[in-house]
Amino acid sequence: MDPRDYEREEERKEEYENRQQRYDQYQPSPSSQPLKRRLFPVIASSIAGAVLGGGIVLYGAPQLGLMDSADTQTANQTNQTTHTQTATTTSTTPRTVSTTVNQSDLVSVVNKVSAAVVGVNNIQQQTNPFSGDTQTQEAGTGSGVIFKKENGKAYVVTNNHVIDGASEVEVSLSNGQKEKAKIVGADALTDLAVLEMSDKNVEQVAKFGKSSDLVAGETVLAIGNPLGEQFSRTVTQGIVSAAKRSVPISENWNVDAIQTDAAINPGNSGGALINSSGEVVGINSMKISEDNVEGIGFALPSDEVQPTIEQLMKNGKITRPYMGVGLQDVGQLSAATKQDQLGLTSDTSEGVVVTTVEPFSSASDAGLQSKDVIVAIDGNEVKTSSDLRQYLYTKRKVGDTVKLDVYRNGKKQTISLKLSAQQDNNG
Repeated sequence: MDPRDYEREEERKEEYENRQQRYDQYQPSPSSQPLKRRLFPVIASSIAGAVLGGGIVLYGAPQLGLMDSADTQTANQTNQTTHTQTATTTSTTPRTVSTTVNQSDLVSVVNKVSAAVVGVNNIQQQTNPFSGDTQTQEAGTGSGVIFKKENGKAYVVTNNHVIDGASEVEVSLSNGQKEKAKIVGADALTDLAVLEMSDKNVEQVAKFGKSSDLVAGETVLAIGNPLGEQFSRTVTQGIVSAAKRSVPISENWNVDAIQTDAAINPGNSGGALINSSGEVVGINSMKISEDNVEGIGFALPSDEVQPTIEQLMKNGKITRPYMGVGLQDVGQLSAATKQDQLGLTSDTSEGVVVTTVEPFSSASDAGLQSKDVIVAIDGNEVKTSSDLRQYLYTKRKVGDTVKLDVYRNGKKQTISLKLSAQQDNNG
């Protein structure tokens, strides 16, 4: 590597670490329960990443074939409020959404889903550093939503970070009963997990709505367990601030989310965001937490949650397309490297350079070589490795063939590549 490239990489890492240090992090409970925490990620206003209380980076973009080298409270609204919003749908046909909400309506809406919102307790084995004894202890709490019941079993969707590292999972129901649950499947990249438990004490199952029908200004309610069971199934009211917001939660991955100003707090992770019909349109997942920021929370949209949990129930994991290459953004390279080693002009700032090709991988079979510069995939411009990931993981599946526009020694060519299955779901 060119010394100047190394220096740039070190500067980039130092800048990223400095940003991480500015994150507000949710602190654990008092020393009487030193391990217990309310599981909830926060995002610095710089939107550099989503962070779990205690300083763990919530989303680590797995390689996935791109091997980087470098008690219930209802909303208090006594007066009737009407929100009217005109939006343009994907068919470019304007539609008018009128939502009238009053106190009795809110109570009815909450009653449709509240009992389906549960507490999720992450129980882990802990070793006493003095005696060496091992015991199980609640390490954190979050929320979840019962979305299915059949054959004596009930299924709960929650966030992956809520159950991450658990040796046992316990679900707290609205009637005060607790049920042991097993993890059916989990996925770090989408931050979703599915739990299975007995349906013996289940009183209600939530219904999913279409998040794609949401428009900015619509009334939504967030239901969950902020700060644990003491405030279980708390209801807060807000609006859809943005129906679709691309949120960078790591250096290499963006997540599409619903932005809302409904109050979302630690412990709400995995809870429900519902529309005025009482349908779940999102799974509450993260928020921006800084002293000068209020009312910016995010929920994973139901249209993306549903296919993910279906695959988790079927396979226990999410299988994503795999290329088998290491990548570095061209914008991180020195002018000399661009010219001398890649045959690019010194002012080229977009594209990704292939740093390594895994033997016997899809990339190797297709003829990709080290120092190839990928600038487009299926006609879609590739500016960074994040662009490439976003396209592969959201637009393509295993077995698809993609066309890559690459520069090799300064000359452009097109390479066809058949995507294979990623072997390790978490990178």
